[in-house]
Amino acid sequence: MILIYTDKITNRVKFIFNLIFREILKVDISITSNEEEYLSYDGVKMSYLKTPLQDDLSFAAVNLLKERGISHIDLAFLEYDNLPAFFPVYFKESAMPFDPFAAGFYLVSRYEEYLPYRKDEYGRFSASECIAFQKNFLQKPLVNIWAKKISDKITEIYPSFTFPKGQYKYLPTIDIDAAWAYRQKGVFRSIGGYANAISRLDMPDIAARTRVLAGMQKDPFDTFDFQFDIQKKYNLKPIYFILFAEYGHNDKNIPVQNKKFHTLIKSLADYAEVGIHPSYSSNTYPKKLKTEINTLSKVLNREITKSRQHFLKVLLPTTYRNLINLDITDDYSMGFAAQPGFRASICNSFNFYDLDLDVETKLRIHPFTLMDGTLRDYMEVEATDAVKFIKSLIDEVKAVNGTFVSLWHNESLSDLNRWKGWRKVYEEMVREAQP
Repeated sequence: MILIYTDKITNRVKFIFNLIFREILKVDISITSNEEEYLSYDGVKMSYLKTPLQDDLSFAAVNLLKERGISHIDLAFLEYDNLPAFFPVYFKESAMPFDPFAAGFYLVSRYEEYLPYRKDEYGRFSASECIAFQKNFLQKPLVNIWAKKISDKITEIYPSFTFPKGQYKYLPTIDIDAAWAYRQKGVFRSIGGYANAISRLDMPDIAARTRVLAGMQKDPFDTFDFQFDIQKKYNLKPIYFILFAEYGHNDKNIPVQNKKFHTLIKSLADYAEVGIHPSYSSNTYPKKLKTEINTLSKVLNREITKSRQHFLKVLLPTTYRNLINLDITDDYSMGFAAQPGFRASICNSFNFYDLDLDVETKLRIHPFTLMDGTLRDYMEVEATDAVKFIKSLIDEVKAVNGTFVSLWHNESLSDLNRWKGWRKVYEEMVREAQP
C-alpha cells in the first residue's frame, strides 16, 4: 500500500489518485490529511502539496484539484521526456517539473469541453478544438504514460516495492447504422432510393439495388457471416451497437418494427454483447432515448446497459447524465470522428466525473482509439496504407498495457465500392491487436 499525504482531500483528489494508482497501476492507496500519521508511517509514502516537503518523495501541487467550479485556465506547457506536459511547478524538491495529477484530471474529466468552444456541423466538440490535437499529443495516451513515470519515481525511492504488471486488452466494437443497404427498408424508402439513384444517373446503384431486391445478390451491408467467422477465428468478444430509432435525417436504419431486423439483432446477441446506438435526435430528447432503449430491451428480452452515441455526439455533461438516468452503466463514445487517438489522453476505462456537480459518477467511459471512417473519409488514407498507421496506435496502447478499442461498421466490411480493400484491413488490424 502507498500512503499519500495532502492537505485537502477533495472529490477531485480522490478521483484522479484512485484512477492512476488503483486502476492503472493496480496498487492500493490510502489518502490522509493528517501530517502526524504521514510522518510516523514507515511504509511506502509520498506527499502531494503546494510546497513539497524536504527529504521526501513529493509531488508539487497546483490549485486545480483543491478547488471547485469551472473557469478558464491559461495552460502553460513544457516538455517532459520529449512529450508535452502542462501545469508546471517550480520547486526542485518536486519529483516532476509539473503536476501530473492535475494535468491528468484536466484531460480525463474533459475540462476543456465544459468551456466555450466552436461546435462542428453536427454540434460536437471536434478534434481541432482539443488541446491534445493542437499540441500534437492526440495519438499519445499521456495519462497512462505519466502513470508509468510516477511509478518509476516511487521505485527509485523504494526499490523493494513492485508494481503489478498490467495486462493489454483488445476490444472490437461494431456499429450497425444500417443493417442492410437495400433490403427491408419498406416500399416508400425503396422507391425513394430508386428516385435518388435515377436523379444522380447512378446506374450501378440501380442495378445492384434491383439484383438485391430480386433475391439475385446478397445485400452489400450484409457482412455478418464474415464477422462471425473473424470472431471465431480470433476468439473475439465484440460489442455491437444498434441504431434502433425511428427514421430521421441522420437516423436511417431499418424500421424498428421489422421482424427480420429483430431476428438479426437476436442472432448478433448470440455471438456478442449488444448495446444501444442512441439516435442523433435523441441527444436533445431524453424521452426518445428512453423509448429506444426500452424497445431494444424488449426485442432482446434483456436489460440494455451499454451505449455509443450515433455520430459520436457527446455534449457534456448532458449526454452522460441522460444515460445515467436511464441506467446505462457503460458508454463507448469517447473519441473523435475526424482524428484517431485518445480524446481523453487515456487508453483505460474510467468513471465519468461530472465537473458541474464535482462528483464522480458510476457511468464507466470506455475510450475508443480508432474508427474506420476516420481513416477512409476524414483522413483519406488508402487501404494499402491503413494497416501501418493502425499498428502505430496499437503499439502505443500495448506499450502502456491499456485497452485498444476499435470502432468499425458492417458497411465498411463489404469490400465493395468506397470500402474496396478494407475487409483485409480489418482482419489485419484484428491480427495485430491480439494480446
